[in-house]
Amino acid sequence: MAKSIPKIGSRKTGRIRSRKHPRKIPEGVIYVQTSLNNTLVTVTDVRGRVVSWSSAGSCGFKGARRGTPFAAQTAAKNAMQTVVEQGMEQAEVRIKGSGGRGRDAALKVISRSKIRVNIIRDVTPTPHNGCRAPRKRRV
Repeated sequence: MAKSIPKIGSRKTGRIRSRKHPRKIPEGVIYVQTSLNNTLVTVTDVRGRVVSWSSAGSCGFKGARRGTPFAAQTAAKNAMQTVVEQGMEQAEVRIKGSGGRGRDAALKVISRSKIRVNIIRDVTPTPHNGCRAPRKRRV
């Protein structure tokens, strides 16, 4: 049986790290989720623990303006800023969603930041003729 990895800040290990000093994260994964109405940017470390996140709505955009490319740029810039301060150097980008206009805008901001992008992967879910279609409407 595999031994579980102890958490760094758990009380069982006896080591509780100060929150004032952010942890150094050399590499991570950037998730960009775009829809017609909003853009979400989440940055995690390699294990999947969230380091930073931002969205067009949390940046102050409301209504239809959340779906704009400028809102996506702002969201990506906010998420990247905190991660660069923590020392991230390399990242893998995973993009989800096909309908959003902020998809390319967010990607452009990520590539311009100080983080070196290893892979850009599209993880948009596509159905392989999945669920049965609803019945035809009779009028």
